[in-house]
Amino acid sequence: MRTQLSFSFLFLWFGITALGQSFNREIISEGTAPLLLGKINKDALSQNTYATWFVENFQNYNPNTTVIDSFKETFSHYTVTAFMGTWCGDSKREIPHFYKVLEAANFPLDRLTVVAVHNEQDSYKQSPGGEEEGLNIHRVPTFIFYKDGKEINRIVESSVTSLEEDMAAIVQNEYEPKYRAVHIIHQLLIENASERLEEKVGDLLPRLKDITNHPYELATYSNVLFFSGKTWESTVVARLNTQLYPSEASVFKSLGDKLYFLSKFKEALEAYRQALLLDHENENLRSTIAHIEQKVQE
Repeated sequence: MRTQLSFSFLFLWFGITALGQSFNREIISEGTAPLLLGKINKDALSQNTYATWFVENFQNYNPNTTVIDSFKETFSHYTVTAFMGTWCGDSKREIPHFYKVLEAANFPLDRLTVVAVHNEQDSYKQSPGGEEEGLNIHRVPTFIFYKDGKEINRIVESSVTSLEEDMAAIVQNEYEPKYRAVHIIHQLLIENASERLEEKVGDLLPRLKDITNHPYELATYSNVLFFSGKTWESTVVARLNTQLYPSEASVFKSLGDKLYFLSKFKEALEAYRQALLLDHENENLRSTIAHIEQKVQE
């Protein structure tokens, strides 16, 4: 789901650190809708405010049972971990549909783990128990399919065709998920030392241009990196995004926001100025630039 970066970091945890491992934990903050966080199950989703979207979307979905019959025997050997947000429109649609497909496939729910993550920026796409760590959860929902303890494939944000057809393709080892660019860059982060990362990412630019469809693909991933503490890697991805989309003001602003937060004011100023060139009527950008110019001169 698309999220824009800003820098208000106020968040009321209500004891979540101490109770982070609680099952079906609900967080209620003043002025915002209740959230489920951490490991949850169908019972929690079928109650209270969550039932208004879960029950309807579950009941109204009619999966293709012919497709499900083609993989359900083999699928019983898999386990699935699903990351979602009870605040996320895509999750509200796909999670009930996924449960309906699992029901039609007679899939044992003890082989399914569902983890609800946060949308607040200092906990962006994170869960209290840290289940998302190392799994590159940049969009929700994300369904990760495991066999014999090894990740086989994943469905990211929404299906390519339909959930049941995507699952059939995964079982048949014929599936290519969305957001391939994010996957490629994530592998680079794992495999390369920091001093070589920018060089390696730059070498991939022609390939990434062919497989990236929208500036928000890498923008969201950059945000996830930033709020998980990987700030330098986040700025590398944000810079790459400006190369992929040099006519988009939003990608320069996003880079500027990160650099400003890291106190790299001259670099941030350069990014904001480029954003203003592309969005010359944006008074907020103009004010931000004036503020940084004064700071740099001090």
